[in-house]
Amino acid sequence: MLTFLLTNDDGYFSEGLIALREELKKLGRVITVAPDRNLSGVGHSLTFSMPLRMRRIEQDFWTVIGGTPADCIHLGYYVILEGQKPALVCSGINEGPNLGEDITYSGTVSGAMEGRILGIPSVAFSAFGGEVKNFKEIARVAKTVVLNVLERGMPEDTYLNVNIPDLPMERIKGFLITRQGRRAYKEKVLKLLDPARKPLYWITATEFGWHLEEGTDYWAVYNGYVSITPLQLDLTNYRAMDILKKSLKFSSEVGQ
Repeated sequence: MLTFLLTNDDGYFSEGLIALREELKKLGRVITVAPDRNLSGVGHSLTFSMPLRMRRIEQDFWTVIGGTPADCIHLGYYVILEGQKPALVCSGINEGPNLGEDITYSGTVSGAMEGRILGIPSVAFSAFGGEVKNFKEIARVAKTVVLNVLERGMPEDTYLNVNIPDLPMERIKGFLITRQGRRAYKEKVLKLLDPARKPLYWITATEFGWHLEEGTDYWAVYNGYVSITPLQLDLTNYRAMDILKKSLKFSSEVGQ
C-alpha cells in the first residue's frame, strides 16, 4: 500500500487539507501532520527554541502544537513513520496561490521543501482564486498530478509547486510546466495603538503588481491552466558565478 505524508500551513482544520486528504486516501494511507493554527507566511522555519507536542485528531491524523509545516514533516517522518520514507510528501491545498516571490514566504511550499531535503519526492498545492469554494474539485485535479508523479517520478533535488485555478474541472484548460513569475510587491507597515496606548505594528500588502509574462506560473493560472513549477534545493546562481569570476578581483590570500 502506498503511504503519503501530508501537511499544510493553514492549520489542521483547513478545508483544503481535508479535501486533499480524502482524495489521497483513495490511493493509499495518508499520514497527516499539520499545525494547530494558521501559519501562512511562516516560510521554511524549524523550531529549535522549545519542545513540541503532538495531539492526535483521529486515525493517522495529528496536529503539532506550536509547530511549523517543516516541523510537521520532520515529526511525521521521524516519529510517526519512524524513518520509513513515504511514496510522496504533499503540502496543501493552500487557501490562495503561491506564485513568484511568494514561494520564499510560503509555509505550504516549505512543507514540500522539507520533504525534498529528507530525500522524499514532494509536491506543494495551492488554489488560485478569490474566495475558494471548489476544494473538492481542486483536490481531484491535485490527485491527477500525484498520479503522474507516482508513475513518472521527478528529478533529484527537485520538488514541485503546483497552483490550481479555482474552476470546475471542465473549465481548466490543461497543465503547463512553468517558471517562477515576478511581481512588484509593495508592503506597508501600519502603526496602531493597543488599549494602553502603546504602539503596535502590522505588515500588510498594498499592491501585488503581477507581471503577466507567458510561461510563468501567474500567466498559467490567470489563463485557466494548472501551473506546475519545478523548484530546486540548490539556490546557487550559476550564471552570476561566471559573471563575478570575471568582474571581481580577489587576491589568493585574505587581506592582500
